[in-house]
Amino acid sequence: MFNPSQDDVRRFFCGVHAKTRAGQPLDALETLASQWLAEHPEYDPDLADADAAVARAYDGSDGRNNPFLHLAMHLSISEQCSIDQPRGIRQAVELLAARRSSLHDAHHEAMECLGQMLWDSQRSGRPPDGQAYIDCVQRRATRS
Repeated sequence: MFNPSQDDVRRFFCGVHAKTRAGQPLDALETLASQWLAEHPEYDPDLADADAAVARAYDGSDGRNNPFLHLAMHLSISEQCSIDQPRGIRQAVELLAARRSSLHDAHHEAMECLGQMLWDSQRSGRPPDGQAYIDCVQRRATRS
């Protein structure tokens, strides 16, 4: 199982950003990441310097979210949907995307559910509840 460090994640996204800007070839995961980078041009300054990105503390004190956490969540949800794990997440996200007329907006809502599931797991000391995560996404997909 791949378990990248915070520095690895930041360097990965900065590397994808640099390769995309230079028109260099990307592997499959980098291609997927580059698609999410394109959806978030506001993160370009954060991605321009890998060493500065690794050194920076993204603690929310400046009112900004952590661009690397945000992008990693997009990538995670994309991967979850591609293998339908937890089972049912693909259908739930597709339903939410259709309801919102935007995969990007659906991902942002699914991120809230994913974050809640992880927070609940950490707080309770129990494993993440995949069904609660899917139920949360489905609720968002069926409400106006």
